[in-house]
Amino acid sequence: MIPAEIRSDFPVLSEVIYLDSAATSLSPEPVLAAMLEYEHVYRANTGRGVHRLAQVATQKYWDARQRVKRFIGAESGELVFTKNTTEAINMVALGLPWKKGDRVVTTLLEHHSNLLPWMRTRDRHGIDLRIIPPGPDGAFDPADLEREITPGTRLVAVTHASNVLGNLVPVREIAEICRDRGALLLVDGAQSVPHVPVRVEELGCDFLCFSGHKMLGPTGTGILWMRRPEIEPLLLGGGAVEQVTGSGYTLVGGPARYEGGTPNIAGAIGLGRAIGYLEALGMGEVRRHEQALTRQMIEGLTGIDGVTVYGPGATPDRIGVVSFTVQGLHPHDVAHLLDEEADIMVRSGHHCCMPLMTHLGVPDGTVRASLHCYNNADDVEKLIGTVRMIAGGA
Repeated sequence: MIPAEIRSDFPVLSEVIYLDSAATSLSPEPVLAAMLEYEHVYRANTGRGVHRLAQVATQKYWDARQRVKRFIGAESGELVFTKNTTEAINMVALGLPWKKGDRVVTTLLEHHSNLLPWMRTRDRHGIDLRIIPPGPDGAFDPADLEREITPGTRLVAVTHASNVLGNLVPVREIAEICRDRGALLLVDGAQSVPHVPVRVEELGCDFLCFSGHKMLGPTGTGILWMRRPEIEPLLLGGGAVEQVTGSGYTLVGGPARYEGGTPNIAGAIGLGRAIGYLEALGMGEVRRHEQALTRQMIEGLTGIDGVTVYGPGATPDRIGVVSFTVQGLHPHDVAHLLDEEADIMVRSGHHCCMPLMTHLGVPDGTVRASLHCYNNADDVEKLIGTVRMIAGGA
């Protein structure tokens, strides 16, 4: 059970009902304290000094990396700090050696961050890009994907959980298909890692990308985990090289190869502390807590005349992201009214998934309410009651 007292670690919850965690989660006080400690006590660069502040900063940065690795069960492979999921995916797209005719397979469920990089790769390198549409509830048959994975398929890129519909994608089945066909698998874990226990070895992917700012951590933090660090670095510069001469350079091994320049040190330390916070709650408990609230939200919203809820319904095989529309009202108007009338913060619009919105027949997008560990049943009831009032006056 998630203790009710944790809400005091998120002071803004005394002012608003925050249901926009799929965009950016709140950060608890211990995360902010860890970042401030870096600024006050041992602010220095990492790996570039022998004085004691540099040594402490380097150790804390290393500790944060190890904590992230343990959190996702990464006993092998390379884990690189990035600024977000978007950067991590682009690092793979720009770092693989493409040949004309290579195939990339993805889906219409994808956030633009896992769609635009492959479109650019198609336009630059002449790859064959295949985009598989899901059903109206967001589900798709792995057999549909299997038919598209030909011997020339270089990479399959899929989200683990839809940021619009909330459904979990059968990544393990997809990974088995990819292994059989010799294709690499990239998983966008931005919406799954903060809410579902994830072990990379069990997923079977080759690349896992996710963001710190959706899992109680600071903005400007993200992760790229690679089973084999075979991509070319996106950036070259200080910290990424072992030796430089007037005629060339030799890159270092390990994650530093991919982290040229001064990293977001305070952010990485804050992300490590955020992971410690989630571990203390227990990801299994976080999952159960959010599943109960998601069921309550979906059942309440589907009972309101004029409200349409999108996605797979109140199934356990989903995360706490619920998209809906109110007949006769633009999603932005609904979001504005929720804020104005009840201090409820939700997201509205296309959620960086325009092709999916077109596919679903909602050109203006949806209203999206998304949960995290700090939400409770009262938050959900207030949302349901306010949406009922808005729908009644529409």
